[in-house]
Amino acid sequence: MDNLERIAGQARREIVEMIYRAGSGHPGGSLSSVDLLVGLYFGGALAKEDKFILSAGHVCPAWYSVLNQKLEAGSEKRDKLRKLGSEFQGHPYQKMADFVETSTGSLGQGISVGAGVALGKKIKKEAGIIWILSSDGEQEEGQVWEAAMFAAKHKLNNLCLIIDRNGLQIGGQTEKITLLEPLKEKYEAFGWRVMEVDGHDFKQILSAYEEVRNSDPAKGMPVVIIGRTIRGKGVSFMENQLRYHACTLTEEEYKKAKEEIK
Repeated sequence: MDNLERIAGQARREIVEMIYRAGSGHPGGSLSSVDLLVGLYFGGALAKEDKFILSAGHVCPAWYSVLNQKLEAGSEKRDKLRKLGSEFQGHPYQKMADFVETSTGSLGQGISVGAGVALGKKIKKEAGIIWILSSDGEQEEGQVWEAAMFAAKHKLNNLCLIIDRNGLQIGGQTEKITLLEPLKEKYEAFGWRVMEVDGHDFKQILSAYEEVRNSDPAKGMPVVIIGRTIRGKGVSFMENQLRYHACTLTEEEYKKAKEEIK
């Protein structure tokens, strides 16, 4: 667990640095989703035959920072966020990066695509799980629930949706915009198996991922993991603050954030 904490700390430092150098980006959700991604990529959950889709495309700095460590990429990668011609676009863009399964940014689409890919694997009798990381504000999209019905109908037990449940979206608190709760019961009603975890507790995260890998195929149920997280996790002045959904970091904010992140 200590190693995962170290990797997560490095990822958070890179997120802050990438967004500062780029002059814009989405630090809040990127920082809240880091541990869910670190657990997936470094905790032994992601197999070679699996596929990953970042449906919440705006938090790609978190994904890029984790990939930088996984691929042991050099510091030059940190300068490429949002740069013209870079594989590290402001939202994942398939034409610019071979590691991107599908371009995302229009919220909800990653979940729909993931359900289709999971069905394709089942039809072809291919091994592997389709992992999707989604934001909680994204759950307001109608196609999310269309995909949820589709996945349950086709018994896509090779599909796992991870929701970064930090309680904030671009317009404010999720529950003041559209009532998402009771989110667990809604997915259960749609025919999904639901697990809830502390999205910053690696023991809980890895346990949930292990359950996904060892799930009973006979049950034929897609799985959703609701990770309760803190927007801006690791930087005190960003935590649960709406301003840091998307912003330009000042030099003072950048330096203070880098000092705080362990």
